Amino acid sequence: MKFGFVTCVQLGLSCIEKIYAMQGKLDLLITLKDEKAKKKSGRIYLDDFSEKHQIPLLKINHINDFEVLEAIKEYDLDWLFIIGWSQIASKEIISAPKNGCIGMHPTMLPVGRGRAAIPWAIIKGLDKTGVSMFVLDEGVDTGPILGQYEIEITEDETSSTLYKKVEDSHELLMEKVFPKLGENNYTLTYQDERAATIWEGRKPEDSRLNFEMSVHVVERMVRASTHPYPGAFIETGNIKRIIWEGKIVKEKVDVNTLQFADGFYHVTSFEDIEIS
Repeated sequence: MKFGFVTCVQLGLSCIEKIYAMQGKLDLLITLKDEKAKKKSGRIYLDDFSEKHQIPLLKINHINDFEVLEAIKEYDLDWLFIIGWSQIASKEIISAPKNGCIGMHPTMLPVGRGRAAIPWAIIKGLDKTGVSMFVLDEGVDTGPILGQYEIEITEDETSSTLYKKVEDSHELLMEKVFPKLGENNYTLTYQDERAATIWEGRKPEDSRLNFEMSVHVVERMVRASTHPYPGAFIETGNIKRIIWEGKIVKEKVDVNTLQFADGFYHVTSFEDIEIS
């Protein structure tokens, strides 16, 4: 069984490293050209791993470039992982490997198709989420599922802590499913469209706070929008305060305690930016 892997972020590299820790093998690595997405959060380079394990490395501008299609055919791939990659693969690309392309999504599909899965799980007050490995099709997160790993969400969960859990779960799921793919002994579970939900993308402006909000909404928003995301914020006068961390309190503690519609929120980590 021949495998390829497309990624440009640490999440994908962690999965690649897990495959090799299990004595697995990849026949082709694909990543962005060095000069692209230099400022992308978590951007990594595969040169060292490629050289160490003698894996051919193709650097591209876009997943749908003709050279990608040619490489899939040249290396006679059975499966192509596309993990930690924001560009949408075309029908031609996902149909090129003999068995198809595989992606991962940080929810228990069919719940939470779409974008911003980690912040939404916290904003919605869920007590669990997960990671799904699935075969890509022409829809958005709609393909048949190869495996899932459930994640508990604690009451004080932040995007930072949940992101780490999601990364660890990617590795655990890879450990569970990759051997089955290699043995051609996997099971596909088709998603129940009746249970499907779609979560929309989020912009930095969506994390704007105002003093008319419930303090409980504010508390969730801060936890959901903290690192690695841009942060929840509130504007007073010519100051934009980005709130990274805080907690609900019963009464005013000091000047960093904000009063909202139904309670007080004490800010413990923040960044003030002057608005021009």
